[in-house]
Amino acid sequence: MNANEVIARRATEIMDGAQQVHPNDHVNMSQSTNDTFPSALNIAAVESIQQKLIPALTNLQEELQKKSEQFMPVLKAGRTHLHDGVPIRLGQEFSGYAQTIQNMKQQIEEDLQGLYEIGLGGNAVGTDINLQPGYVPKVIQEVNNLTNLTFREPKDIFAFMQNMSEPLHCMLTLKELAVHLIKITSDLRLLSSGPRTGLAEITLPPVQPGSTVMPGKVNPAILEMTHMVCCQVIGYETTVSTAARASQLEINVMMPVIAHTFLHSIELMSNAINTLVQKCITGIQADEKVCKQWMNASLSLVTGLSPKLGYDMASQIGLTADEQDKTLKQVLEEKGMLTDEILQAIDPKGMV
Repeated sequence: MNANEVIARRATEIMDGAQQVHPNDHVNMSQSTNDTFPSALNIAAVESIQQKLIPALTNLQEELQKKSEQFMPVLKAGRTHLHDGVPIRLGQEFSGYAQTIQNMKQQIEEDLQGLYEIGLGGNAVGTDINLQPGYVPKVIQEVNNLTNLTFREPKDIFAFMQNMSEPLHCMLTLKELAVHLIKITSDLRLLSSGPRTGLAEITLPPVQPGSTVMPGKVNPAILEMTHMVCCQVIGYETTVSTAARASQLEINVMMPVIAHTFLHSIELMSNAINTLVQKCITGIQADEKVCKQWMNASLSLVTGLSPKLGYDMASQIGLTADEQDKTLKQVLEEKGMLTDEILQAIDPKGMV
């Protein structure tokens, strides 16, 4: 209603008072807050996702894929339950990250299709009361001309008026994206931990001094920033889901908080992802020496012996190596079992 007053006043000024433009009789003709508000939300969300979020995700996926290809020759220890696992390529780990982001981008693009439905012409409750003939196709065409996008009428105008389904669907996908980004950034923090007392298999580009008390310390600030943004978006999804439940009969009166939270989530994620790529992902490097050191020390190389010696014997050899703080080769040699075939069985290159 405030917008209608401003538009009417400005229109009257532009026409030098030749006609008094009325906020309700003219500006609001064939409209209601009840159909324009959710339509405006969908238009804003589509523009923001198309112009900001999808390009950010595309950039992230491409940079992770580049790192995957760059790191594919690097062999390292895999880890499950944060304990020694069979060998893996560093590039294989990064390929998983790249594909995860690709999957999320595709899901967001699918969710986006529902947001292209705008219910202009629904008026107060979805009926055509006070609607000028031909209004709906004309106004949607005008929106498409202004945005260069392809908005369309809802399949059922009453469903559009009653529910906030499409923003809710997309917000759930943003929550899932946040969960995956937390996993990826947490992995990168672990892999770069150190530099002397952690895994230190990768190095991150230094961004800022990391400590007010420990000289020379550099923290993974960009990864931590991304993690915090994702935590906020996960909380925002709860806000949107809770507000979406407030739909009653022909309208959801919680649209303002849904709009604010949903649009802010898109903005936050887009900005965080762009910063993550520019200030962190592009500068990641592998420490091949450390990767090789951890891989050769991993007791899970004993897994390669199972087909040759059986699970129980392989387990015994692994436990002996652990208890006596020896390598698998040392234990096998002491037992007189270190043949060329056995050496080949515990060669990491044959396990990836």
